[in-house]
Amino acid sequence: MKAIILAAGRGSRLEGFTDDRPKCLNKVNGRVIIERQISVLRSGGIDEIVIVTGYRANMLDKYKVKTIYNEKWETTNMVSSLLCASEEFNQTLIVSYSDILYSTDVVLSLCKQNKDAVIVYDTNWKELWEARFDEPLNDAESFTVDQAGYIKDIGRKVTQMKDIQGQYLGLMLYSPAALSWIKDLISCGEYNIDKMDMTTLIRILINGGYPISSMAIHGGWCEVDTPNDLVLANRLCDEGRLKLDL
Repeated sequence: MKAIILAAGRGSRLEGFTDDRPKCLNKVNGRVIIERQISVLRSGGIDEIVIVTGYRANMLDKYKVKTIYNEKWETTNMVSSLLCASEEFNQTLIVSYSDILYSTDVVLSLCKQNKDAVIVYDTNWKELWEARFDEPLNDAESFTVDQAGYIKDIGRKVTQMKDIQGQYLGLMLYSPAALSWIKDLISCGEYNIDKMDMTTLIRILINGGYPISSMAIHGGWCEVDTPNDLVLANRLCDEGRLKLDL
């Protein structure tokens, strides 16, 4: 199986921590985020890793994996970065944001999912969001699933907890069939792909009748999107509340 890590953006919300490096080159618990991701993906059975680069792309060359440069990284979003790797769409892919930390067990479980599109979400999201934000609902987005585990809604701003059964990580699996759904959607010319984020793409697929499955985890991960996140991730490791296996 193959993994694509989306690492083109600068990560401006990390402020001074990305002045001289991509956000994924910051360290948590003494180790660079993307180095840990690569190790976890390989331990989870991923044979090949591709990084979509952009900001300070040359700094990611040392990891000796295939890189694909998003020439429009300054003006595009995650979906455009994924499409830069469309030549890789001939097999099942794990797609990962570059600023998240998760365990090998999550990768192993995701690889075993026998569905065309599977989105990982955290049911224990509120504990992490309360540590990250003064008011979790100001940042949290909708995420609801039906009894069979198919996603009904994702990525909308909400004002009520009932619309949140979990939070999206930025980790997913797409089969060749699901990747063809994405290419078909893009080719219709109806949407501004350059500005489209991943949850918007997923929501459009759901509204188009495509079956998008979910895989629940229960904590044990983190996102590093702001200076506060970086401090928090290191603190959680120190306290033993975030156990990074590699």
